Amino acid sequence: MLDIIKAVILGIIEGITEFLPISSTGHLYLADEFVKLNESTAFINMFMVVIQLGAILAVLVLYFNKLNPWATNKDHLERRQTWTLWAKVIIAVLPSVIVGLPLNDWMDAHLTSWQVIATTLIVYGILFIVIENANRHRTPRFTDLNQLPIMMAVYIGLFQVLAMVPGTSRSGATILGAILIGASRYVATEFSFFLAIPTMFGASLLKVLKYFVHGNTFTYNQVIVLLTGVIVSYIVAYLSIKFLLSYIKNNDFQPFGWYRIVLGIVVIAYFGLIH
Repeated sequence: MLDIIKAVILGIIEGITEFLPISSTGHLYLADEFVKLNESTAFINMFMVVIQLGAILAVLVLYFNKLNPWATNKDHLERRQTWTLWAKVIIAVLPSVIVGLPLNDWMDAHLTSWQVIATTLIVYGILFIVIENANRHRTPRFTDLNQLPIMMAVYIGLFQVLAMVPGTSRSGATILGAILIGASRYVATEFSFFLAIPTMFGASLLKVLKYFVHGNTFTYNQVIVLLTGVIVSYIVAYLSIKFLLSYIKNNDFQPFGWYRIVLGIVVIAYFGLIH
């Protein structure tokens, strides 16, 4: 029962932080110090990634019609635009696949540390503040996803590669990248959501496969704990996405930048000075 309660807490953290540009990894790394599951290290490492499936489901549910090329309410042009959107997403995810697959184990072994997480939290927090200030009086070039050229999708995909470093935030890197190349906040955020679908599904599948390849199995309790985390993550991510879409209509990302800086300082204080 205690592990189920912990899975609920971790699911809430994942759901809130996955799509807000504040790093789910940084939050889960810190939370693991206080809400550690009473399971094997292999299961915990897999759990922390696979609960992202709940967040993916939230995107699919919220954008089901927009992402469905067979929707009966779409005309020929709208269906073609939907297929084009999927093509942009798949193309944008390729850099992460090319770089991520061979470096995944090395990244886990060498970069998952409080020093790296604190640094990336603070650095990207500063970047959000600087970039938002620089863009304050600029007019976005792309205010509709259909306007986003294929090459721009490639550039956003390259920015997503940076998110392989823990604490960066996948949504943070892709949103910053999209804004830098001229996308509006809304377009940058939506494309980040859609790019998460193949990226996070692939990462989750890879973790599960590695879990089984190394001889691990699921107990009944572990299945319940994992499902709890995924379901809670879905519910909270659904609400988090709706909040973010409403927020960015009239606000910028600077508060998230300041939040990242504060969290980075907290990580340094806890692990470097207190722990």
